[in-house]
Amino acid sequence: MIDLTSQITDVERRVGSRRLDAGEGRVVTISKVFPSDVEDLWDACTNPERLPRWFLPVTGELRLGGKYQLEGNAGGTVERCDPPNSFSATWEYDESVSWIEVRLTATADDRVRFELEHVMPVNDHWNTFGPGATGCGWDMMLVGFGLHLASGKAVDPVEAEAWFGSAEGRQFLTESSSAWAAADIANGADPDEARAAADKTTAFYTGQGL
Repeated sequence: MIDLTSQITDVERRVGSRRLDAGEGRVVTISKVFPSDVEDLWDACTNPERLPRWFLPVTGELRLGGKYQLEGNAGGTVERCDPPNSFSATWEYDESVSWIEVRLTATADDRVRFELEHVMPVNDHWNTFGPGATGCGWDMMLVGFGLHLASGKAVDPVEAEAWFGSAEGRQFLTESSSAWAAADIANGADPDEARAAADKTTAFYTGQGL
């Protein structure tokens, strides 16, 4: 069972700025604490046999310098690997290159904070949709991640797709998009522009069109 409220309120979302070689960039960061240990989360994030249980099938070499490809999604190169604490990689999709970093940190209450940072250039896509286009996708990822960690079982992709298309799933995506707009505003974005971008992101993810 998916707890919609906790999937929104227990997740921390931040938007930041960074200067890239190609110009202005933005940093989208999502994090959540899980009742697990670092080694288990590391295995869940890096084991090619386990990744499809909650995310996507992956091919390639998940090692430093190795190239990977997620089925129907991004691919790239593993640029840094510090097991079981963190790794970073390029995120290459549709001729666009951005960068991800995953960090795992044990907390004082014997749980683990999962944090994913996604750095991307400011382009037409960002100016249209803001951080939610990327952020909502990572929010959806955390839903599957949490379900897998709680049960140890594989998430049924058909059931997951059906939930995201349900009234409750659409509410989750709407609230996720709104939360990313709030994070963007906290980073200094114009409130009206941030909310307008969030409306477009919500329409995209909930199948309402633009």
